[in-house]
Amino acid sequence: MLDDPLLLPHSECSSRADARRNRELLIQVAETLFHKRGVDAVSMSEIAETAQVGKGTLYRHFKNKGEVCDALLDHDMRQLQMRVLTHLQEEPQPRLALYWFVEQVLDFVLRNAPLLRVQTVEGSMTMLNHSAHLWWRQTILGLMGKLGTHAQSSYFADAVYILLDVRTLQFQMNVLGYSRQQILEGLIATSDRLVD
Repeated sequence: MLDDPLLLPHSECSSRADARRNRELLIQVAETLFHKRGVDAVSMSEIAETAQVGKGTLYRHFKNKGEVCDALLDHDMRQLQMRVLTHLQEEPQPRLALYWFVEQVLDFVLRNAPLLRVQTVEGSMTMLNHSAHLWWRQTILGLMGKLGTHAQSSYFADAVYILLDVRTLQFQMNVLGYSRQQILEGLIATSDRLVD
């Protein structure tokens, strides 16, 4: 009841609105700077200066750059979740659904690799145990379960999930020279071997 904006004093409503505006401003500024100069090149101080807010304001919203990246990833993650829910309702074949899902997650990770890399360094959790990403594992596990992998399906789901980690994919692309298509084909072939 106390959180009802109609019951809060005008000054408190105003300060909450200011806080929301500041948060959105900081996210927009960070996105612009990251796109322009690269995530690694932008400091927290630069985000605050460009947004024309004090460092205290910035750190009230985000403890570190990993949290800024997390906020930027949130929208894309929600879009992915919506696409997945719709697709899985429409695709009756679990094997095809698994292939499609793995490709969607692969593209999400490749598209957001700079943000995900910062999360693994500065965030309190790695990508693999981040609650927003653990549903990937659960989805893989559910689809593998429908394909009859039974007792080992949890371990098999982990194997595919780990192959989708940003560090694994960056190593494969940047060090081993794999293309996106090679990685996708490898992920599908691995999934097939695990569920056959």
